[in-house]
Amino acid sequence: MTPRRSLRLQAKRWVAPSLAGLLLASTAQAEVVHDALETDQFPITIERVADGFANPWAVAFLPDGRYLVSERSGELNLVDANGQSQALEGMPQVSQNGQGGLLDVVLHPEFGTGDGDGEHDWIYFTWSKPEGNNSRSALSRVKWQGDSLGDVEHLFEQDRASSPGRHYGSRLAWLDDGTLLMSIGDRGVDPSRAQASDDHAGSTLRLTENGEAPDDNPFVDDDSTLDEIYTMGNRNIQGMTVLSNGEPWATEHGPRTGDELNQIVPGNNYGWPEVSLGNDYGTNEPIGVESKPGMEDPVYRFDGRFAPSGLAEVTSDAFGPWQGSLLAGGLGSQKLLRLTLEQGQVADEELILEGEIGRIRDVRQGPDEAIYLLTDGGQGSLYRLTPTER
Repeated sequence: MTPRRSLRLQAKRWVAPSLAGLLLASTAQAEVVHDALETDQFPITIERVADGFANPWAVAFLPDGRYLVSERSGELNLVDANGQSQALEGMPQVSQNGQGGLLDVVLHPEFGTGDGDGEHDWIYFTWSKPEGNNSRSALSRVKWQGDSLGDVEHLFEQDRASSPGRHYGSRLAWLDDGTLLMSIGDRGVDPSRAQASDDHAGSTLRLTENGEAPDDNPFVDDDSTLDEIYTMGNRNIQGMTVLSNGEPWATEHGPRTGDELNQIVPGNNYGWPEVSLGNDYGTNEPIGVESKPGMEDPVYRFDGRFAPSGLAEVTSDAFGPWQGSLLAGGLGSQKLLRLTLEQGQVADEELILEGEIGRIRDVRQGPDEAIYLLTDGGQGSLYRLTPTER
């Protein structure tokens, strides 16, 4: 399937409802960088909310309208509604080689609730933990104290340290039962690790809020498989979201021209490196076979070298016809692609952006019903996307 502007014509163009009263953060300081960009259903406006980040990786939304933005250097930034940013003290030292560093950031699903004691006010983050000349993908959390960070609690790290720099995975997504999915890439040196059941590399994990393996994980009764493993055969997932119906979906970096979208189903093996739709970077020859019994075929293969990172479901009333669609960000392709799902398959696609803002690292729907895009690079920015008001 080739990315394109959707060919489905609409008899009537949908008119976006007013966003007045929906945006929780002030727009006074936001800079409009694109106004009335056309899409199939309605024009969109893109504002730059904050900028000046060095290789940012993820954005999270605090209940008071402020943002948290991670940088691979190890900085966790607190950004106010006017786009002013300050680095928070107390984060651990990260391995900054290559793709490593401070990576995904999510809040506890009950953050801000309770009796005012902050019981659930935890910020969860993934990072590349240094170990001599090697590193591990790790999960930690830190208590939010209103304007500062408390002590860091280390919850989980993958079982084997590896040469630093490649394929950490590191997307996080909360399931409806309060457990946490975490992706770990194959670490790039030995792809066969993704098929090793005694190795966390090349998998998604399901963990409790305390970083332990739940008793009902798919392999807890299999002595040959690590208890935390939820799925196997995943090369490098950097986009992951849980839909409103409870289904987790992920976008995954394949080898050359082999980037995938998959529904994450417990116990499944997604094939890497025995099954792949991509080619070797050096020889351009196919890697593995296209399909194999007992291994899952991708739901969708991105066209060309998409380089997926960031994935979100649109549930906002403000976006009308986009509701239920997935928005997938692309790094090297600099694309934002809208994918329409029907019965677990991609029924239609629309190219929303291509190069307008650069490399898209993270895609989130905010609590204000806007879509937020975080761009990668030495001068990364946080953008807000809304329907253009007529």
